[in-house]
Amino acid sequence: MTISEGSSDPVEPADDTAFLGHPKGLGYLALVEGCERFSYYSMQTLLTLYMVKYLMLPQHIGKVIGLDWLRSWHYQGLEGQPLSSAIFGDYTSLVYLTPILGGFIADRWLGRRTALVAGAVVMSVGHFLMAFEGAFLFALITLIVGVGLFKGNIAGQVGELYKQGDIRRATAFQIFYMAIAGSVIVAPLIAGTLGERVGWHFGFGAAGIVMVLGLLLYLKAGPWLPQESRTTGRKKVKRPPFRPGDAWRVIALVALVPVLALAHLVNQQLFNVFLIWGDQRFDMHLMSFVMPTSWLITFDALIAFIMMGGMVAFWKWFAKRRREPDELSKLIIGTSVTILGGLILVYVSAHQGAGKIPLYWPLAFIVINEIGFANISPVALALFSKIAPPAIGATVIGIFYLSFFLCNKVVGIVGQWYSSMSTSSFWLVHVGASAVALLAFVLFKVFLTHRLEGPEVDTR
Repeated sequence: MTISEGSSDPVEPADDTAFLGHPKGLGYLALVEGCERFSYYSMQTLLTLYMVKYLMLPQHIGKVIGLDWLRSWHYQGLEGQPLSSAIFGDYTSLVYLTPILGGFIADRWLGRRTALVAGAVVMSVGHFLMAFEGAFLFALITLIVGVGLFKGNIAGQVGELYKQGDIRRATAFQIFYMAIAGSVIVAPLIAGTLGERVGWHFGFGAAGIVMVLGLLLYLKAGPWLPQESRTTGRKKVKRPPFRPGDAWRVIALVALVPVLALAHLVNQQLFNVFLIWGDQRFDMHLMSFVMPTSWLITFDALIAFIMMGGMVAFWKWFAKRRREPDELSKLIIGTSVTILGGLILVYVSAHQGAGKIPLYWPLAFIVINEIGFANISPVALALFSKIAPPAIGATVIGIFYLSFFLCNKVVGIVGQWYSSMSTSSFWLVHVGASAVALLAFVLFKVFLTHRLEGPEVDTR
């Protein structure tokens, strides 16, 4: 339930259409998530460069408190770029694990709002700690903890804006992901430029400032966010009871985690081997200007933003004429499109010859891949939110992010095969992974839909 601006009268979610036909709270949550993702992608853009070009140099590395001890047992024999990569890998992996613990803490003790506010505060502190070389490891730990408290809980609140059976839920998560895509575009341009051209700490500081703005926005959004059932004093947060079939729902969602990891594999490889291959083989001329290879990620983020908005508009248009597909059907559609994008890479790599690959081929792949991604990741998040038992809703949303943890691990393993197999075979492996995911989604749709959705859920 939300509260309309200027009134104390409660507004049921189905009647709240103040933001693009959705509850006003969705607009606030999308902006807050955009601020958090700005901070994250600022770190992702600057962290390795900062370590390789500054912090891990002999004249600076000794200032990092605790690093010598950590290198003695965890990073043995590593220095320079390999050490920087190892730290970066551990950091980016852990931020996809801690949302599970953050969700559990919210479900068991704090509630989503308190956990989310705490996460935003802790992340802000972490970004500002990056200004001090000696506090580098403490800053990373703080950021990991903050993301854990924040990430799953804000996504869970998006789902709570809608009643069971509200078809707007999947579209809401696509709008939510548009804020993320916008952050991917803006963060490297602002924080990345400040960090590389002005000073590293200015880039990290910009991320901290934006995170503080996100916290203030969230506090302002309170009247339009889902109300939590809480008691006062020393009593714990009230939790809804488990419902019949909840155990099966949790098992099914856990089983979906590796399937989603396979479905995301092509997309996540964009940040790894796709860039290496592009640096070697793509013709990066834009008229007379030769673009940096890293600009491919900027193009990808911009196209992702456009495609996410395009799919929101398309499904809204489609719903006026026919019955809109449910979440599993959209996952099937999205994975099928992803396979088509992967086949473009297979075709191009098999017929590239000795010359450079024209830029329109990777751009065509990015467009098709992002259409697929727009119907996979946000839709899967909506599905997790929809099916999650209310008693452990935030924990289940945290489980969703395990798919990205697992996918990134697989990306690193499969990426090692690039130098030992033909490029076309390399991309065919990714197409095969998407095909396995497609088959799994079809099986879920055919055999498990009725079991997953209880009688209180509108199965359309």
